[in-house]
Amino acid sequence: MSQSVERALAVLPLLAKGPAGLTPVADALGVHKSTALRLLRTLHAHGLVYRQPSDGRYRLGARLFALAAEAIENLDVRDVAHPHLVELNQATGHTVHLALHQDDEVVYIDKVDSRYPVRMYSRIGRPVPLTVAAVAKLLLADLPEAERRALADRIDYPLYTARSTPDATAFLRELDLVREQGWATDLGGHEESLNCLGAPVHGPDGRVVAALSVSAPSVVIGAEGLLELLPLVLRTAGAISHDYSGEST
Repeated sequence: MSQSVERALAVLPLLAKGPAGLTPVADALGVHKSTALRLLRTLHAHGLVYRQPSDGRYRLGARLFALAAEAIENLDVRDVAHPHLVELNQATGHTVHLALHQDDEVVYIDKVDSRYPVRMYSRIGRPVPLTVAAVAKLLLADLPEAERRALADRIDYPLYTARSTPDATAFLRELDLVREQGWATDLGGHEESLNCLGAPVHGPDGRVVAALSVSAPSVVIGAEGLLELLPLVLRTAGAISHDYSGEST
């Protein structure tokens, strides 16, 4: 990479910390003020930085934020996640799902089927049970507290099994636990013979943008065996988050 490009790129994280004048920018880059000024003028011409008329300091420009927003809007988390879901499926043999939160529904947007003869019935585009599904708990736990409480008060709590979440109080307790530990389970809450383990996918701002899960019938693997896969599931979610956010290694 050329020295000029490296210096120009170094300006952006510097200004992300707050507006700065020409001298602090030059000092931070280790260049003469004339060099820093050329870099800032070039970035300003492209809308990536903005010179404040009031004090002459520079800050990040509106076009930079617009580009970032457009990139995120046009980035399909399913496309990013799918190769990782396949790898997780190949490593475990179990069904792997990816889900998103839309309005008051959590919907599967991708699925890789189990290699075992006993498979779970689910399909892409189908809403999941909000009060018991691991992916739903992960996505809803990330909502601001007021939204979580409002949602908990307006949804129903069907008792699918004896392990289903019975009411709003229990549901909010479960969401608090999920927020604290960073992963979620459904151990027979929807179907007594089915267990599920999930982890969150984070976007560039740290918010949960999707959730993945590994699911298996208890005749294939018990709850304890499934929980032993937690490190692998968390690593997979982390790898998807890394790729989705466009982080450099």
